Amino acid sequence: MFGDLFEEDYHSVSNNQYERGKKLKTKALDPPAPRKFTNLSGIRNQGGTCYLNSLLQTLHFTPEFREALFSLGPEELGSLEDKDKPDAKVRIIPLQLQRLFAQLLLLDQEAASTADLTDSFGWTSNEERRQHDVQELNRILFSALQSSLVGTSGHDLIHRLYHGTVVNQVVCKDCGNISEKQEDFLDLTVTVKNTSGLEDALWNMYVEEEVFDYDNLYHCGACDRLVEAVKSAKLRKLPPFLTVSLLRFNFDSVKCERYKETSCYSFPLRINLKPFCEQSESDDSEYMYDLFSIIIHKGGCYGGHYHVYIKDVDHLGNWQSQSQEEETTPAVNLNDLNGEEMDDDPVRMLHALLSQEERDVIAVDQLGQRLLNKIGLSWNKKYRKQYGPLRKFLQLHSQIFLLSADESTVSLSKSCSLQPTSDSHRKEGCDFKTLTSESPGVNDSASSPHWFDINDSKVQPIKEEDIEQQFQGKESAYMLFYRNSQLQRPPEARANPRYGLPCHLLSEIDAANAALQAERAECESKNNACELHLHLGPSYHFFKGALHPVASHTKSVWDLTFDKRQTLGDLRKSVFQLFGFWEGDMVLSIAKLLPAGLHVYRALDGDELTLSDMEMADEEDIFVWNGVEVGGVQIQTGVDCEPLLLTVLHLATSREGGMRQHVFPANAPVAALFSTLAIPAGAIFVSRAESSGEASWTALPMEDLETTFREQGLRDGSSVLIQDAVSNGYSVSARPERWHPQKEEATWLQVKNMCWGQSGEHQVLIAATAGTVVVDIRIKAIQELKLMEELAEHTCLRPIERGGRLLAPVPDSYTVKEADLKPGSSLGLCPGKAPSSTQRFLSFSVGSGTQRGVEMEITGEETLTVRECLKRMLEQSGLPGDTWHLRKTDWCYEAGEALCEEDATLKELGIRSGDALVLMEGALPPLGFLKIAIWWYQPRDPSGRCLKSQQDPVSSATPHNGPWTTTSTQGVPDLVHADVPLLHLGDVDISEEATLVDLKAQAMALTACCELAVPSPACLRAWTVESQRPGRLLRNGQQQLRACRLGRRPQICLEPLQEEEHLGPQDLVLRTQMRLPGQRTYGPPVDMVWDMARGCTAASLRQSVADVFALPVETVEIAKHFPEKFEWTPISSWSQHVAKRKKKKKEDSLQGAPFYLRDGDTIGVKNLLVDQDEDFGTLGDDLGKERQREAALRRRKSREALRAQSSDVLASTETPARPWGPETPLSIRVGSFR
Repeated sequence: MFGDLFEEDYHSVSNNQYERGKKLKTKALDPPAPRKFTNLSGIRNQGGTCYLNSLLQTLHFTPEFREALFSLGPEELGSLEDKDKPDAKVRIIPLQLQRLFAQLLLLDQEAASTADLTDSFGWTSNEERRQHDVQELNRILFSALQSSLVGTSGHDLIHRLYHGTVVNQVVCKDCGNISEKQEDFLDLTVTVKNTSGLEDALWNMYVEEEVFDYDNLYHCGACDRLVEAVKSAKLRKLPPFLTVSLLRFNFDSVKCERYKETSCYSFPLRINLKPFCEQSESDDSEYMYDLFSIIIHKGGCYGGHYHVYIKDVDHLGNWQSQSQEEETTPAVNLNDLNGEEMDDDPVRMLHALLSQEERDVIAVDQLGQRLLNKIGLSWNKKYRKQYGPLRKFLQLHSQIFLLSADESTVSLSKSCSLQPTSDSHRKEGCDFKTLTSESPGVNDSASSPHWFDINDSKVQPIKEEDIEQQFQGKESAYMLFYRNSQLQRPPEARANPRYGLPCHLLSEIDAANAALQAERAECESKNNACELHLHLGPSYHFFKGALHPVASHTKSVWDLTFDKRQTLGDLRKSVFQLFGFWEGDMVLSIAKLLPAGLHVYRALDGDELTLSDMEMADEEDIFVWNGVEVGGVQIQTGVDCEPLLLTVLHLATSREGGMRQHVFPANAPVAALFSTLAIPAGAIFVSRAESSGEASWTALPMEDLETTFREQGLRDGSSVLIQDAVSNGYSVSARPERWHPQKEEATWLQVKNMCWGQSGEHQVLIAATAGTVVVDIRIKAIQELKLMEELAEHTCLRPIERGGRLLAPVPDSYTVKEADLKPGSSLGLCPGKAPSSTQRFLSFSVGSGTQRGVEMEITGEETLTVRECLKRMLEQSGLPGDTWHLRKTDWCYEAGEALCEEDATLKELGIRSGDALVLMEGALPPLGFLKIAIWWYQPRDPSGRCLKSQQDPVSSATPHNGPWTTTSTQGVPDLVHADVPLLHLGDVDISEEATLVDLKAQAMALTACCELAVPSPACLRAWTVESQRPGRLLRNGQQQLRACRLGRRPQICLEPLQEEEHLGPQDLVLRTQMRLPGQRTYGPPVDMVWDMARGCTAASLRQSVADVFALPVETVEIAKHFPEKFEWTPISSWSQHVAKRKKKKKEDSLQGAPFYLRDGDTIGVKNLLVDQDEDFGTLGDDLGKERQREAALRRRKSREALRAQSSDVLASTETPARPWGPETPLSIRVGSFR
């Protein structure tokens, strides 16, 4: 009724699952996690199967159902190993249920998988991700299971355990005649709206009577007249297990929308059904039923999530109770509560707020405002996620808080005092009377079964008191399962998960557990293996403030894989064995590669400790040395003396300045900058980040020069500016304030040496201002890079994109501001002269379509025409001929708009420096003309015969010589389009104002087409070419080509006809094929032109097909072929539907859903006189579907590996629900076993 009612409320998975610096390991490769402390197994969610998981857990915790299923052996059900054999009758669904229940009982994994079970249902990956109604699944699953057990000793399993009987009676008040009707039920469906609880609903259904009187009389069969009567219903036969479905979803006819009934609806833990049954002398104990499962729906009518509360009847799980203190305290004073108590206990907080009110009653909204004023957070932000809305919370604690009828005001109850507990939720001390009134002592008995909340993979213990929270709200009970209290479990089944399991399943699970243990041991060994990088002290030297390899990094570092469960002493022995040449003491120290080089932090000691105890990280760097010196230099270790790599900008008196990188110890004084740069005195400025995100320079006062770099907050990459005591153009202040230069603010640019073959530095930082000219930056870069001065006349600067692509050179006359160079921009010093401001630097490549060749570059004046530019590009690329043209590139660097005006200049066309062009083969047609590629199209059947039309078309020979090019499409069935040859005839230049007839006539003049002997243009059918096969039919011969919407690169294929064809706007061209009886194949295809003027309906099409094949219309059955799905959809007149309002037939057009009939579609025809087979498919369709299934299976397996990573957290985190999908039916496919 509600379709995807209950689309999965997906939960978020954090992307930040790994700490920085740690090696990423794929969780999908790890074995399944073992069971948690509850010793119960959950079920993994396949994406939308929470409703299935909840029902399966209920059946699993129904021991009588589980053991009855286990009693069916392989001799009755078959074996899963034989399921693929053609003659074997294997009852896959019960076998997969047996295996799943055995895994839930004994397999040591946190969550079992239902992938094999859903496969046995015939579900695809889409169905596994689509949510359905659990009440609907309950009926469909039982029906499928009952059909699967036909012919076995368990054929009556469902009927014996779950079926009951209701009798409806009408009693005549005149003669006493009783008319009754008996009905079976699988579950009792009870209303929720305007009902207080389950017992109230059952009373309305089976105790209250309906009276027929006055204008509503009953016709009595015995009296043969209208009489007064009484109608009633009673339960005649109760099943051992009673299923109750709650109707929480309704439709509001006024608002025309669905809604969920969230009002309070109570149900007891134990219920006496005798008042609702026929009168009997039986004892009341036969009518007592105990609640053992509650399926809960969380969400609304368009989305949500299912989980289940389960009573562990066989004591299979481990339940841990949280102790509660029984101390009773007087009323709570708000001033006596500390901050932690306020945060943890909303009951006490609200009680204290209400107790301080002078009035007895306060508005609920005002209570929320009092809470906000007290703790600084609203109820929604502080408590809603854990306790729900404020009004619902007050309703659930009605023993303390009294809400008004309209729920607008609240007051304190005078009959219940607040009792604090040590429980994390601090529930009130009032009795839980609703649930426990009919089951005294059940909470006090230590041997009573306990309750668990099973939420997909997550299993956690709960208390009976928690059930009351599911009476109402968006998260509330949806299905109830009761068991007869006289059903007693044998003592040997208590806490014995192996009870009742057949031997073959026990052996299978024991083997699986052994394999899991071995896999976990192997995985644990891999997870405890850490990669260590050993740096040998003799291979290093101290240089520029840090340790650097003497030779190369690879010769100085050894990689060692070590088990973190071993001790440091074991590691030391392994290192000694690895380096047998070592002499003297060996010290192992933690090191780290910093931008300045390698730095040693602390020595490892405690040989008895394991690496795990020492918190040794993966990919750790270990420095192996004598603990004192390296290469004769004593090494300082620790965090305090970390080497910092600083960028130092020195503004000299010549204004040119320079930028270098220097290394300083973190504990060195800032004044060390002067001695390092050999400057007697000056001012130091430090770059500070402002709140706006921009950096500013702050001067350090003289007294701060003796502080360390770390105390000033400097880190690797920090920038420091040093100004001499006398510097032209700048004012220096000794006070700690921001530095604002009187001239333009200095910045720096990074210039990379890209003049290959030139020795020198690789890159350098150049100081510049917004007014600095680019040529000055280039000359300065050549000097700083130590290159030859001759390069000044033959180089240019080109900006570098983030991806490394070089942009157009910057003219030397531009300033930094005019060139739009940002601070810190990267420039490449490249060979070649920079263009002037009136020149255009263009890149171009030779290509066809979206395929482009190597990129080349030219520079020319902006007055260069397109023809001159094309000539220069052809000369540079070495291409002969004059049949080429230029195209611009679009945003994804593919060939786009053509440059048609060859006499226009680059400036007039808006071509700018840096634009990319594509050199395409083929001359452009003049303005107003089209260049159309002409193809020849002649469909063939699988045997190679040419297509026959309705007029016995021509079978002209196809020439074997000439300018032919053949293309074919792949992946189509063995029908008309299985072989689609497109033979290239040539290209035609034609005016846009020409008609389709003119195009056909001009195509007939092509050399290759002359050999085909086509009588006239009317004997050619024109199609557009889409994806190398015929697409849209061009039917109006007098239509101009401009109106045909042929696109930028038009292609037309021509199909030959025997007779002239003049298609009207209502004509549809279809390919029809007669099915050969008993062969699963079709005869030669026949073209049919269908006039839709009489109506585009199934009846009209059947009549036309019958006329073509000269058959009575009642003996013809037709179907459309969908080649992408390898399916045939029968076209029947029964597809018409009756409109509810107008009460008349409305005929569906075949050009709409679900057929979408178009020109060129294939129609299969079946003669019912000789072919009674219901199937339209062919062997090619079967092969195509099999390939699709194999591809879907591969995709499902890959998705299952990904889902295993996130299924553990799906039930504990929340995201906004997905948009609800269209209504889709739920089905389970079952084989025939009769």
